Amino acid sequence: MSKVAIVTDSTAYLPDGLIKKCNITVIPLAVVWGEEILRDGVDITPQDFYIRLSSAKAMPTTSQLTVLQIQDAFKTLIDQGYEVLAIFLSSKLSGSYLSALQAREEMLEAAEKIAIVDSLTTTMAMGWPVLTAARAAQAGESLVEVRKLAEHARDNSGVLFVVDTLEFLHRGGRIGGAQALLGTALNIKPVLEMVDGRIEPVEKVRTRSKSLARVLDLSAERIAGRTPVRIATAHANAEAEAQEVLESARERFQPVEALCVPLSPVIGTHAGPGCVALNYMAGIE
Repeated sequence: MSKVAIVTDSTAYLPDGLIKKCNITVIPLAVVWGEEILRDGVDITPQDFYIRLSSAKAMPTTSQLTVLQIQDAFKTLIDQGYEVLAIFLSSKLSGSYLSALQAREEMLEAAEKIAIVDSLTTTMAMGWPVLTAARAAQAGESLVEVRKLAEHARDNSGVLFVVDTLEFLHRGGRIGGAQALLGTALNIKPVLEMVDGRIEPVEKVRTRSKSLARVLDLSAERIAGRTPVRIATAHANAEAEAQEVLESARERFQPVEALCVPLSPVIGTHAGPGCVALNYMAGIE
């Protein structure tokens, strides 16, 4: 019976303990800051990133995964006797998914042992399907079945979030349909959502507290009573608010798993300080 290993990128924000327990390979994306290339969560931590960002004169950019990086990860696992399922952040936010397709195409003899899924999202909305796939792989499921489960989990996951300003998304070219909100009143705190791989506006709300409350209400609509529920809040240097949202979500949804994770430098570059997100997966055992 073949073994299946899961590969993802660093924007899944899975805690180290779960990565090790579930045998997940994480390839770090990179932040480019002047002449420095800093691997996400390896060469720079979220805490260091936001401290540096607060006084930086030049803003960082980000770099997608390279074909070589992905091939190295694939080859290492295949040499160990694994087949590989790779799940990467949305192809509409990064070229990493396309790099993965190219990496597989160039590995002619091993290509049939590799499956690649476009998560159409990022953060723990991707992390939950990654975990679902990894747990199925550890239970002995085939590559075909693990991929099917990952796609089903993806289709039952989502993320709603609030940013302090749209400027970071605009500057990084990741603003999607929220472009239409640029130039609106400064006190507007829009609720945004990943929809089919892109960032889309859901509602315009006038205060921060009301926008976070709407994130909870809208998540409840998306979850629609399905169980079990898994939730994770993610934040860009806004842990206290993220913890408050998490506690409210615990009371409301009674999740079987719940996490609060920091947004690492790559997503922080585009979301900006103050971003708080609520990720969910519902109806997946």
